[in-house]
Amino acid sequence: MWAYESVIYQIYPLGFCGAPFENDGKEEHRILKVKDWIDHLTNLEIDAVLFNPVFESDTHGYNTRDYKMIDCRLGTNEDFKEVCDALHEAGIRVILDGVFNHMGRGSAQFQDVVKNRENSPYKDWFHISFEGNSGYNDGLWYEGWEGNFDLVKLNLRNPAVTDYLIDCVKFWLDTFGIDGIRLDVAYCLEQDFIRRLRSECDAYAAEKKRDEIFLVGEMIGGDYHRIMGEGLCHAATNYECYKGLYSAFNSRNLFEIIHSLSRQFGPENWTLYRGEHLLSFADNHDVTRLFTILEKPQYLKPLYGLMYAMPGIPCLYYGSEWGVAGDKKNGDPSLRPCFEAPEQNDLTDFLSALGEGYHQSKALWYGDFKSLVLQNTHCVFTRTWEEERILCAVNIDDMEVTVHADFQAGRARDLISGETIDFGGGLRIPPYTTYILQPY
Repeated sequence: MWAYESVIYQIYPLGFCGAPFENDGKEEHRILKVKDWIDHLTNLEIDAVLFNPVFESDTHGYNTRDYKMIDCRLGTNEDFKEVCDALHEAGIRVILDGVFNHMGRGSAQFQDVVKNRENSPYKDWFHISFEGNSGYNDGLWYEGWEGNFDLVKLNLRNPAVTDYLIDCVKFWLDTFGIDGIRLDVAYCLEQDFIRRLRSECDAYAAEKKRDEIFLVGEMIGGDYHRIMGEGLCHAATNYECYKGLYSAFNSRNLFEIIHSLSRQFGPENWTLYRGEHLLSFADNHDVTRLFTILEKPQYLKPLYGLMYAMPGIPCLYYGSEWGVAGDKKNGDPSLRPCFEAPEQNDLTDFLSALGEGYHQSKALWYGDFKSLVLQNTHCVFTRTWEEERILCAVNIDDMEVTVHADFQAGRARDLISGETIDFGGGLRIPPYTTYILQPY
């Protein structure tokens, strides 16, 4: 699967493009802006762009009106096709956000139910009671996702609904040539639906003689096998390690993140996801930006280094590659800003080097995980795949530390800096440093 060897870049298009929050019905060709960022993506060694919702919606994109029409605030289907073609030409794949658990109140299907009630052909598309009422005074009650009544929950037990959604996915594949789908709130989706989606995507790829369609599901907690595994999603969002990363650094307690990684990928028989792939991230469109939540800016580089070195598919959120701030307590729009152009600084340069190093090692894509050295402020672990062995060494203290272990080599090349590191007398790790070492 191509995604297992990739670095992904996440864009929240409505914010990225500076679109108004409310759908004003005015067609603006804002999505073409992505083309101006392709050189930046290439410099970051990005293999795929994950677009959060791009389809016509009421406000923030997750209250979809029409799954086959690009939001007019972003442009037209032709505009987005132009963007996808340009990305593909640059060797960058496209992943779309599939919002399959709910629709917007402005969708034609829900509005038909409000208008025609029991006579609507869509009355069984949703979870509705005509004996109640809603906060919008519709004269009927319906289930909203987690109490959000702008998100009308779909009835995924209704074949007409699942047929419609699968048809929309095939439209995306045919029209835009997409390469993958993020399943929004996958933990809420019927497993039967996920299985059918995987089967349909696999069949499509086989018929068209193209690479597999990557499916990654959003999981906040619990057992990721609820949505991931044979016949299901290829990957799930690793929220456990998302929290473990920033918390371990802020508390100067690397035991937290190494415990999670050992629990998920370690060599013991009880390991949960050894040999599987999760989506690794330091922030996204729903959580406080890394630059804001970290207590020291010196932690940024070693944290990203650890994230690229640990098992998983690394994913960067737009703007965070040069250290943008954003606090969840100020509302979601504060996490989803518009930038006129990408910026370049030493963090961006570091992430470019990280991406280049990541692409040089199959052990970073597929390797087993084993903790060798673990103290509060420094650790060493290995990633091993066939004959290749990678050492990741992290020091989050303000002083150099020397560690001793059976490294089985005297010298190594750091895949981030390209420098040769000598192990003589132990491995010396400078302050606030992550090494990703390929022993000679």
